[in-house]
Amino acid sequence: MHRNKVRRRTKSLLGPVLIVLALQMLGPRTCVAAGLRFSSDPNGQFTFDTGVLKGILRPSGKSRGLAGVVHVPSGTRLDRSVGICSHYRVFTSNKRYGTAAWDWPSTSQLRPDGSVQTVWPVTDERPFTMTATYRWADPQTLDVETVVTAREDLRGFESFLASYFEPAFPSPCVYVRERPDAPDGPGFLSAKKAFGTWQMFPRNAAVLPLIRDGRWTREPHPVDWVIMPALAAPICLRRHTTSPLAVTLMAPPADCFAISAPYAGEGHYSLYLSLFGRDIEAGQTVTACTRLIVTTGASDDDIVASYRRYISERAREH
Repeated sequence: MHRNKVRRRTKSLLGPVLIVLALQMLGPRTCVAAGLRFSSDPNGQFTFDTGVLKGILRPSGKSRGLAGVVHVPSGTRLDRSVGICSHYRVFTSNKRYGTAAWDWPSTSQLRPDGSVQTVWPVTDERPFTMTATYRWADPQTLDVETVVTAREDLRGFESFLASYFEPAFPSPCVYVRERPDAPDGPGFLSAKKAFGTWQMFPRNAAVLPLIRDGRWTREPHPVDWVIMPALAAPICLRRHTTSPLAVTLMAPPADCFAISAPYAGEGHYSLYLSLFGRDIEAGQTVTACTRLIVTTGASDDDIVASYRRYISERAREH
């Protein structure tokens, strides 16, 4: 009888032990991500609540990125206007494809892993297919993967990824190699009004001909960028005025050739990442990745350390 009790107890413990071992084998990032999913609703949009962030992807079924985003612990609203991580202008050399990918017909689906994929199909006006996949890496971290397949040769292709924030996040900062006000190496430079209204931080001098090839003179809303110091890495952020909350965007160096923003306090309260910046041959498929992180109390050094971990993760995955 005692032996049967021991056997039953052993069986009852075996299940939880195996689950724990399996989770350890999967690793912490996979385990966290497994419980983070978007949910579809009848309006063609996708809701999320990670415990840290909640809101909507594709509000009213439109390609407008994340909307109604709230930082759950503090109740702080993050976005405004056309949302966070939305695909805005799309260019090739001296050519603009419509006003914005916001307006292009698209389809979307909830994938088995809980991510959402949007597809903009090839058309006579747009000789490429573009897809965007939104996937949670952890409760405060969203990864966006943009993939382009060319039907014909595309010269200097660019997808301009836009994010718009509440006025409580007034000051854009970009991680640059050298700062005019602190000549001690890399650091975050605030986009001060004295520098100009619209400021662009290129990867290096080699991408300036691409930026200046005429694409930004195209209507509507052409922009005359002030060229700023070169990026130390593609990292930018906005901090909340009265709380330790910060919103950071980052990308691998090869995937983002410029970061831009208006001056601190300008009414768009935006950050932009210029993705790709390369020629794509007919039949070729290329990918650019972006990460959004919402943190509380993270210092500049903490954010740079997060970026290094991100790049290390991607190197291991590839």
